[in-house]
Amino acid sequence: MSNQIGVLAMAYGTPESLEQVEAYYTHIRRGHKPTPELLNDLTERYRRIGGVSPLNEITKKQTEGLERLLNESRDGVTYRVYTGMKHNNPFIEDTVKQMADDGIQKAVGIVLAPHYSSMSVGTYISAAEKGAAEHGTPAFTFVREWHLHPLFLNGLEKRLLAALKQFSDAERENLHVLFTAHSLPERILQLNDPYPNQLTATASALAERIEQKRWSFAWQSAGRTADPWLGPDVLDVLRELKEQGVRNVIISAIGFVADHLEVLYDIDIECQGLAKELGIKLLRTAMFNADADFLQTLASVVREQAKKEGLL
Repeated sequence: MSNQIGVLAMAYGTPESLEQVEAYYTHIRRGHKPTPELLNDLTERYRRIGGVSPLNEITKKQTEGLERLLNESRDGVTYRVYTGMKHNNPFIEDTVKQMADDGIQKAVGIVLAPHYSSMSVGTYISAAEKGAAEHGTPAFTFVREWHLHPLFLNGLEKRLLAALKQFSDAERENLHVLFTAHSLPERILQLNDPYPNQLTATASALAERIEQKRWSFAWQSAGRTADPWLGPDVLDVLRELKEQGVRNVIISAIGFVADHLEVLYDIDIECQGLAKELGIKLLRTAMFNADADFLQTLASVVREQAKKEGLL
């Protein structure tokens, strides 16, 4: 057998139909069914974006493209890329079992999210480690963050500049760039979790690259729990920007890499609706999805991790 490396690409997952929303939401809530009100609200959000999120299909294209690119590298290695989902089939633990059944001995794990948090990326890694311990294989090395990888920043910069071009010179003089990411419970601050600082680092690097002086960071998509979540919320920030006289805004959702509910509803419908009420021209930067430059980024990150751990 040629030198073979498995790659476990981990993603959040999303229901395949409106009928699956309740089971999906229950899994997110660790087995606790949502109230009818919460379920109806989430179902309606999916309905508003067309009934189904494109995330699963995008993830499939990302992993297929990643495998193709990795196997074009001519580094004497055969790569097999697997997909593991946190909240939907195929679940991470089941995929690790499949990798073990396929005879994968060594593997690189990467979460399709660039910024590390013990409550996000850390939980994906724990699930993979649990599966590997149960089956005795594969031996994993994990990419824990890639928020400042040059290719990642290049891709974000390209999409930011494309959005900027849609504003006139006069509009750019009154333009604010708002970087966003998924909020997490505030208690991560007591854990010295790196998530907020990593997001600020990405935002700062991008603002410097495009020489954007007027920018800030906001959180979005906070969960509906009793715990307080990180703020300020993007909707509150839009209202504050209006009060400051800002009339033109670009949202760059740097915490996400694909179109999904938190982008297509929370930004494209909820934020856009508020912006229209406020008289703000709001544009969102394009997501990476399965674009060629993003696949190159993933391939580079995986290969660098494999090399660092002596797998190549």
